[in-house]
Amino acid sequence: MGGLELALILVLFTYGGWNEMAYVAAEIKRPERNIVRALITGTVAVTALYVLVNITFLHTLGYAKTAASQAVAVETVSAVFPDIAGRAISILICVSALGAVNGLIFTGARISYALGAEHNAFRGLGRWSLRFGTPVSALIAQGCLSLVIVLFAGSFIDTILYTAPVVWLFFLATGMSVFVLRQKEPGTQRSYKITGYPVTAIIFCGCSVFMLYSSVSYALRNKPVGLLVMTGVLLLGVLVYRFTEMKGKKARA
Repeated sequence: MGGLELALILVLFTYGGWNEMAYVAAEIKRPERNIVRALITGTVAVTALYVLVNITFLHTLGYAKTAASQAVAVETVSAVFPDIAGRAISILICVSALGAVNGLIFTGARISYALGAEHNAFRGLGRWSLRFGTPVSALIAQGCLSLVIVLFAGSFIDTILYTAPVVWLFFLATGMSVFVLRQKEPGTQRSYKITGYPVTAIIFCGCSVFMLYSSVSYALRNKPVGLLVMTGVLLLGVLVYRFTEMKGKKARA
């Protein structure tokens, strides 16, 4: 498809974080109003910034130079401020990265904390520190996992490409769970229901299937070892989860 699959993996990474309001939904005031407001406002803002920045690149450098550039932001700023372009962009990236990391740390640890709070086998992750007001064990586990991924992948781009199949697999599973829960628990009171259901959910799942296919096919062609390792970790997680669930049911019985 002329590189469209790879382009979408990298471009859609730009919007990563749009969904993370859901991770802290239990801590949000008036979730029926503020969850959808945060999701829409955040996504629209990032989309507008992304499009404006790329228009600037294309207007300043032209298509050919933009496509060939290894540091497109630096070259664009150099057209106006040639002496300080490199330093200015480096500072801007550092500030932006720190802001993104802060949000990812805050929201990401809530996943493993919820796992620990609901499953005895992982209860060490489900401890909430009254002193710091945070899930300290989950934050430490998240930091260790992040370091392992960075060291294993070796580069920023490879980190994205190694993790993309798992990201899109879980997006697909989340989208499908909406249909399952609507059938199994139709009477459950929900703070927020998907607008345009089931059409929007079907479109989301369809896009997730395409991106899962794209990321897996790219990994098979270029990073087969990474895909095998990732699949092994995923299957190990499923086995551990199933084993601990069975053990928990026997204990309760």
